[in-house]
Amino acid sequence: MTRQNKSQFRPVAVPDVELDGFWGKWQDAVCDSTAAILLDRCEKAGMIQAIDVNQPSPGIVIPIDEKWTGSTQMFWDSDLGKSIETIAYSLYRKPNAELEARADAIIDMYEKLQQEDGYMNAWFQRVQPGKRWTNLRDHHELYCAGHLMEAAVAYYQATGKRKLLDIMCRYADHMITVFGHSEGQIPGYCGHQEVELALVKMARVTGEKKYLDLSKFFIDERGKEPHFFTAEALRGGRDPKDYVHKTYEYSQAHETVREQQKVVGHAVRAMYQYSGMADIATEYHDDTLTNALETLWDDLTVKQMYVTGGIGPAASNEGFTDYYDLPNDTAYAETCASVGLVFWASRMLGRGPNRRYADVMEQALYNGALTGLALDGKTFFYDNPLESTGKHHRWVWHRCPCCPPNIARLVASVGSYMYAVADNEIAVHLYGESSVKAQLEGGKVKLTQHTDYPWNGDIRIDVDVDGTAEFGIALRIPEWAEGASLKVNGETVDLASSVVDGYARLSRPWKKGDVIALDLPLDLRPQYASPKVRQDVGRVAFARGPLIYCVEETDNGHDLNAFVVPQKLGGHRTKTIEGLNGAVAVELDVSREDSSGWNGSLYRTRPAEQVPATVTLVPYHLWDNREPGAMLVWLQTGK
Repeated sequence: MTRQNKSQFRPVAVPDVELDGFWGKWQDAVCDSTAAILLDRCEKAGMIQAIDVNQPSPGIVIPIDEKWTGSTQMFWDSDLGKSIETIAYSLYRKPNAELEARADAIIDMYEKLQQEDGYMNAWFQRVQPGKRWTNLRDHHELYCAGHLMEAAVAYYQATGKRKLLDIMCRYADHMITVFGHSEGQIPGYCGHQEVELALVKMARVTGEKKYLDLSKFFIDERGKEPHFFTAEALRGGRDPKDYVHKTYEYSQAHETVREQQKVVGHAVRAMYQYSGMADIATEYHDDTLTNALETLWDDLTVKQMYVTGGIGPAASNEGFTDYYDLPNDTAYAETCASVGLVFWASRMLGRGPNRRYADVMEQALYNGALTGLALDGKTFFYDNPLESTGKHHRWVWHRCPCCPPNIARLVASVGSYMYAVADNEIAVHLYGESSVKAQLEGGKVKLTQHTDYPWNGDIRIDVDVDGTAEFGIALRIPEWAEGASLKVNGETVDLASSVVDGYARLSRPWKKGDVIALDLPLDLRPQYASPKVRQDVGRVAFARGPLIYCVEETDNGHDLNAFVVPQKLGGHRTKTIEGLNGAVAVELDVSREDSSGWNGSLYRTRPAEQVPATVTLVPYHLWDNREPGAMLVWLQTGK
C-alpha cells in the first residue's frame, strides 16, 4: 500500500506548550512532589553512589537472579535517565534551582563516568567491568543508554544546557563504531527495546542523520536469521535454550519486524519497538514498516486491550497471553505498558492525523497510564487491575522502579502529545486547557484552548498569527463524540465533508482573532466486551468522554458485585466529588441484589431478590486516592 499523504507530522517540543486546567494540576503535582521524590528514592536505593567515581562502587545491591544472570540493578541508569527527563520538564513549568542543581550534579557524575571511547554504563563499569556488550539479550545496556538519551534531549530543550546531550552524542557515536556488519562489529540489538526511539529524538534535536541510521539498523536487524541472540549465547559459552523465557517472542525477536503480525511477549518491550518502528517509518517514508504496524495495531486493539487502554494481562511475562484473555482482578496491565502504548499511538500519527490511533492514545493516557500516579504525585501503581477486593494499593517504591518516572515524565511532557506539526499544518490530537506555539511555512502560529475538558466537552480555540497566514488545522473528532459540532467564527462547519480519517481538516487563510468552537458531547456510554472475553460476559462498563469509570467501596459500601445495571439505562446524574480535583462523578439508578434472607446458607434454589439502588461511579484513574476499599470496573447486567 502506497500512501498519498507524504506529510511528516512531528510532535511539538515540550517548552512550546503551556498547560492549565486538568493537565496543569497533574503537572503541578509532578513539579511539587514527584520530581524531587524520584531523586530522593533513587538516591536512597544507591543509584547516585553507583555512578559517582569519587565513591566506592556499591557492588551488587540487588542480588543477581541466576535464571537470567541479571539484576534489576542493571537498569539503574534508566531510572536516573527517566528521573532527569521528568525534572527537565518540571523545570520548564516551575523553575527550581535546588532540583536543577541536583540534576546538574548527576550529569557531572556521568561526564566523569564516561570512558574515553564514549562508553558509559554504571553496572558494566563499576560492578561487572569487562562484560560490556557480551549479553545484549538480557542485560539492558542499550535500553539504559536510550533512556539517558531521552533525558539529554529533554534537559537540553528545557534548560539549554548541552552537557548531557554532548555526553550521549559521544556514546551514540561510539555505538556507531560498535554495531554493524563490518569486521569486528556486532550485528546485534538490545533485548529490551528503547534505544531505537531515543536515537530518533537525538537525530531530530541535533540534525544528525547518522543517529536515524543507527536506529534503523537496530530495527532492521531484529529477528534476522542466523539469529543474533543464539550466536551471542554460543560465543559466551551459554546454552541458547537455557533462557528464562524460552522464546524470542518475549522480546519480539522471533521474526523480522516486517513479518510480525501478532503482538506477543513483554508488553513494554513491544510498545517501545513499535514506537521506534513508527518513527523510522515517518522519517524514511517506509510503507513496509507502516503496513506491519497497522496489522499489529489491529491485533492489539481488537483482541488484546483492556477497556482502560491497559495491555499485558499476565504477571508471568509482564505481557501478552492469548487472544481475548483479559482477566480483571489479576490484570497486570503495567503502567509502563500503557505509557508505551501512548508513545506508539503518538508516533503512528507521524504519517498523518488518524483518530484510530489518537483515540487509543487518549484512552490509554487517561485510563491505563494516569492511574499509575496518585493525585498528590507521591505514590504509584505498577500493575493496574480492573477489580480489587481492597488489597491493592499504590506503593512508595519498587525493586524495579520503572513505572514512577515513566508516568511522571509522560505527565510532565503531555503537551507534546497534544499537538503535532507538519510543514504547513498543525494537528490537535488531544484537548485540554493549553496554548501552543508553532512555526509553519505560513508563519508563526499560536493556538489557545479554553476548556474544562475532560469534565466538559465545550472547547474554544483562539487563533493568533501575524497578519494573515494560510495553513491547515486538523481537529480530532473522537469516534465516541456522537453529535459533535464545529464552528469557525460562528459559522457552522459541515463535519461530513471536512472530516478525513476522523479529523476535521480546516485549511484556509487564518487571522488573529479567529475562533474555533468545538462541542464534543460527553454522554454516559455503556461499554460491552466481545462475548469472546469470558471474564466480562454479562457485564457492562461505563465511559464518559475519554474516561472509563469504576465503582469504589468508599462511595457504595460493600459487595460491589451485587449491583445490577438494567440493559435499558435509567436516570443518571453528574456531580463533583470533593478532594478529587474537580472530578465529575456519575450517579446511576440500578438495582442491588439483597444478600439478606439466606439464613446462613451459601447456596439456595432461587436467586437473590433485587431492590432499587443508586451506584456512584468515579473516573478509574482516580481510584485509591481516598479511603481504601474495593473497586470494580465491570458491573453485572440484568434484564
